[in-house]
Amino acid sequence: MKIIRKIGLFYINGFKTMPKWARTVWVIILVKLFIMFFILKLFFFPNYLKKNFNTDEERISYIIEQLT
Repeated sequence: MKIIRKIGLFYINGFKTMPKWARTVWVIILVKLFIMFFILKLFFFPNYLKKNFNTDEERISYIIEQLT
């Protein structure tokens, strides 16, 4: 447990001593990742298999049919 705490403190200390412009860059990166993986997935990439097929067997047969 001590090693995990040391690793956490290492990263926390690193982010605290980071220059202001570097923190701004990290905030921009995190916002972009959030937009790409959560917002776009929710609105533009719906779960096609879950929506159009009721059982796992139907989903499996559809995938096999599409792959072959």
